Amino acid sequence: MQLFVDSDCDISRKEAESYGATFIPMPYYIGEQEVVPYEDWEEFDGHAFYDSLRKGTLPTTAGLSAAKYIEIFEPAFKKGGEILYPHFSAAMTVTFNAMHQAIDELKAKYPGVRFEEIDLKAITIGAYVSLLEILQMAKDGKSIDEILAWAKEEIDHFACYFFVDDLRFFAHSGRVSHFSGFMGNLIGIKPIIQINDEGKMDSIGKVTGRKNALKALVKYVEDLGDDIKNHPFVLGDTDAPELANIVERMLREKFGDDLKIVRCYCNPTAGSHSGPDGVGVAFHAKHR
Repeated sequence: MQLFVDSDCDISRKEAESYGATFIPMPYYIGEQEVVPYEDWEEFDGHAFYDSLRKGTLPTTAGLSAAKYIEIFEPAFKKGGEILYPHFSAAMTVTFNAMHQAIDELKAKYPGVRFEEIDLKAITIGAYVSLLEILQMAKDGKSIDEILAWAKEEIDHFACYFFVDDLRFFAHSGRVSHFSGFMGNLIGIKPIIQINDEGKMDSIGKVTGRKNALKALVKYVEDLGDDIKNHPFVLGDTDAPELANIVERMLREKFGDDLKIVRCYCNPTAGSHSGPDGVGVAFHAKHR
């Protein structure tokens, strides 16, 4: 089985390769300049990226073309066998229309090759948390059918909640529903964002101040968490390590020091929409 992963799931090229997976970088743009993660830079400097946003940079994002997807996947089709691509939410982008066009062309050119995708129905840490389980299953020798069966039952049991600190980035991107009522940044309003069952971001509540936002995240884990110690738990931030440290401390006080927390920076394409100084949690849940 040949595995593919993409950078919008918060995985680095090095980590992807450690699982034997081929890495797909998803680009973003600073003005007219395209930036390709792990090609234009070797390691993601989260502080530098998010600091540039604080200073006024407003990056944009765009999907890949069908031709680019053919370039990415054709070597795997030439090898034959089975291909599996767990990817970030199809509901957040039109890039997968181009991918499906490319895959149809490749299937016609290389009949007999099996290509399967898993829509993780999330982005950034919400995708990373379930991707970690899939990668471990593949490493443990699970078959493609076993992984697909697991995903069918489990993907909707990985929840993701986060807050954004500066509302202008989501206002600029227009990627979050129910957002128009939260333009109160000057009085410290922090919207709580959920990735819902459709794989879309939805603003579901608001709190005043960062302290209350952090408490809200922990409360979601407390209310919805299901067997969280036997699944990956991801704590991500957009260059807000001090706030993430507070959340980690609160989580360990609530659930114990044996809670296995994976820390990460949210990737730059997702961060282009959320902006700096935010924190999020992703975990196995009763429901999203």
